[in-house]
Amino acid sequence: MRWPGKIFNGPHGGFFRYAAVVTAFFVLLMFFKPGTNVIRWIQSGLEIRRQEKQIRMYNEEIDRMEHRIEMLTSDRDTLEEFAREEFYFAEPGDDVYIIER
Repeated sequence: MRWPGKIFNGPHGGFFRYAAVVTAFFVLLMFFKPGTNVIRWIQSGLEIRRQEKQIRMYNEEIDRMEHRIEMLTSDRDTLEEFAREEFYFAEPGDDVYIIER
């Protein structure tokens, strides 16, 4: 007799059949019970990972902006270059050429 047959037809076969039915019911309940099911748990985990990635991205952007603010407040040449590039500032007598990208 093969292995599964030995378990279900042996001396404790009734108990194993009962345990298999209860386990199958519990697994189905976990997958399909409204509100707290495995599918929602997996979706929540994916959403958490997506939001953590977004948080890391925003933190990196904040670090870049803080570095740029530090450079603009501490170095006059960098501030002048930024003003010329972003706001088309010019000193008297300079010719300004705007090239759109």
